[in-house]
Order: sequence, then structure tokens, then C-alpha cells
Amino acid sequence: MKIEIRNLNKVYPNGNQALKNLNIDIEPGIFGLLGPNGAGKSSLMRILVTLMKPTSGVVLLDGKDIQNHRRELRSILGYLPQDFRFFTSLKTWEFLDYSAALAGMKNRKERLREVDRMLDQVGLLEVRDRKANRLSGGMKRRLGIAQALIGNPKLIIVDEPTTGLDPDERIRFRNILSGLSQNDVIIILSTHIVGDISSTCQKMALLNKGEIVFSGRPEALVGEARGHVYRLHLTEYEFEKAKEEYNIISTIPVETGWEVQVVTDTPPDGNAVLIEPNIEHAYVYYMEHKIHADLNI
Repeated sequence: MKIEIRNLNKVYPNGNQALKNLNIDIEPGIFGLLGPNGAGKSSLMRILVTLMKPTSGVVLLDGKDIQNHRRELRSILGYLPQDFRFFTSLKTWEFLDYSAALAGMKNRKERLREVDRMLDQVGLLEVRDRKANRLSGGMKRRLGIAQALIGNPKLIIVDEPTTGLDPDERIRFRNILSGLSQNDVIIILSTHIVGDISSTCQKMALLNKGEIVFSGRPEALVGEARGHVYRLHLTEYEFEKAKEEYNIISTIPVETGWEVQVVTDTPPDGNAVLIEPNIEHAYVYYMEHKIHADLNI
């Protein structure tokens, strides 16, 4: 299975161009789509699940235009939108049972077993009889994840899936995705949370103002920032000055002032120590330095 995105554009009636000439291939595994709010991620997700048509360009699934094969696409699709809604009158298990039926699971006994298995997997089995609208925010998000995954879809598209999840819940979700990715499944994970990409994705794209500005493996993005991340120990006065000069990634108070990590093209003066970047450093470096340099800003 393969998704091919070719010359994809989306312009809204108000003139806002959300997507600009996107070209990318997505194959089985976990593909991360990273970018700031407003970068166009949700617009792309809605086109991929055929809830919205592009202004121009095409998305192909195994060579077929998805706009002309919506039923075929939706028969293999699991989708979690950023704004997840459900029927408030249903209990948690009833909503997931309804989702499983929509996913094509006809045998009721098998469906109910799968419902409980999925509820257990996302940590909701103990609240299976609670009304869905009485779940906490994190539980509602987990229910949304469960409905996207039930029925063994071959294409899973999740938009900001870990928003509202605590660290343990986020780890649980990442582990679920990692297990599914071994089964010839395409998983597209759209997020602005950098840690979601580094922990799960084999490949990724960085979207900025509707354009793909990087595509490749997460470690390749990290490599872009190598040699540009420093650790500094600063006094209070130096710290205030540094905030005006550098992109500060982290700050830790110490007895003598502050320990900070900065991303910069110019090595700082003083006690700067070059450190190995992580993907958060790389994201900031790419967005704030490399893109601007490429555009001669």
C-alpha cells in the first residue's frame, strides 16, 4: 500500500492558501507530520480522509484517486480528528461498539470481544459502562483513539492524538501505534508535539505555512542542528541579555544563576559547551534559522 500526494493545493474561499504544491510519498509504517499551529496539517488530514476536496492536485492510494474511490478508502480507514465528537447518550462501550459496526464488524460476539480488548488497551475497561460525555478530557481522547483503531484498519490517520493526554497515556498510545506499524499499516500522525515524532515515527515531514520544508527520517532533521546547540551557565544579567540574542530551548535555575540551552548559528562567547541536539532542538533550529536563511530573511 502506498499514498502519493502530487501537486496538492488548498485555497479557502477567504483567499487563505492552507496548502501549497505538496508532493510526498507515504508507505507502511508511522509517518509523522510536524508543524506549528496553522501550518496546514489539519487541512491535509481532512483531504486525506475525503472530508474536503483539494483546490488542485491529487492524492493517490495504490494509484487510485481517493476522491473517486471514497468508499474503498473509508473501508480501510481509521480516523481521529482533532475535534473528536461522539453521541453523548451512549455509554463508552456502546459508542465503541457502534464504531466497530461502522468499521464492518458484523458478528456481534466477535465485535463485543474486540470492544473490550480495545477498551483495555487504551485503559478504559473499568469505565466501559460510564456515559461517554461523563469521561474526563483525557479519557475522551483515549476513546477517540480506540474508535480510530478498532476493526484493524489498514490506513490510520490521527490528528493531534496526544493532546490532553498525560505522560503515561502518551507512552501507552505510542506503544500501541508501534505495535500496529509492524502489520503493513500506514499510520499518519499529525502533531505539533515534537516528542510524538521522535518516539514513534520512521519518517516525517515538516510543514510550515502550507509547504513541506523538510522530508526524511527524524534523525536527519536532528543532523541539521548538529553544531548549533550550546549549553551555557549564565548570571541573572547574562540571562536577560541572552533572551534577546538567542532561541533559548530550556532554562534550569542553579545557585549561580541559570543553566540554559540555546540554538544559534554563531557560537556564544564565554563558557558555552557544544551539545548533541535532540529533535526539539532540531525543530527550533530548522524553523527559526535554516528556513529563514534559505529564504534570505
